[in-house]
Amino acid sequence: MMIESIEQLRLLYPPAKERARLKQLEALETHSLRFIALSPFAVIASGSARGEPQAGWSFDASPRGGAPGFVRAPDERTLLIPDSPGNNRLDTLENIITSGRIGVLFLIPGVDETLRVNGTARLSTAGKDLSVFAAEKHRPKLVIEVSVQEVYLHCAKALMRSALWNPTSRIERAVLPTMGEMINSQIGADTPPETQAEMLARYAQDL
Repeated sequence: MMIESIEQLRLLYPPAKERARLKQLEALETHSLRFIALSPFAVIASGSARGEPQAGWSFDASPRGGAPGFVRAPDERTLLIPDSPGNNRLDTLENIITSGRIGVLFLIPGVDETLRVNGTARLSTAGKDLSVFAAEKHRPKLVIEVSVQEVYLHCAKALMRSALWNPTSRIERAVLPTMGEMINSQIGADTPPETQAEMLARYAQDL
């Protein structure tokens, strides 16, 4: 049986506890600001309806990283996310232009809790926004400006189950083919694959 309605879904689960409902905030506060300042890694979720109606929605979850605090919070209702050099697909940026919506999940190495921030977003090339990142090695071409609407601290269960930060959970990179080998296989390329060392040297130019 497939679950096809909210009513069916709710038959499987009890109502959310009051604590789970109350801890969703409308703005950043002391603890969420501190969390963001310590976070070197975030996942940006976005989506939009693109092209013809039959094409449906396009969704994207994109990792972003930098030194701890690379995402700035000038006030309790605003986030500034620098757009660092990437692959130029621009999936997230195109989604933001189309839908104006965004979700951001912040992680801190060693901390099992995560912080989720949802809101509206727009792309800024304003000097006042770019100047926030003037000291960075690569000055961003644009900044994602997030107007905060929902702030939510997730409990530790998911990261505890995965043991993500436990050193014994680490997987040796050699268990997978190199990125170059995997991409060549996926796209059917017959050229020599880029080695892991070559890839890391190329990436280093944009870090």
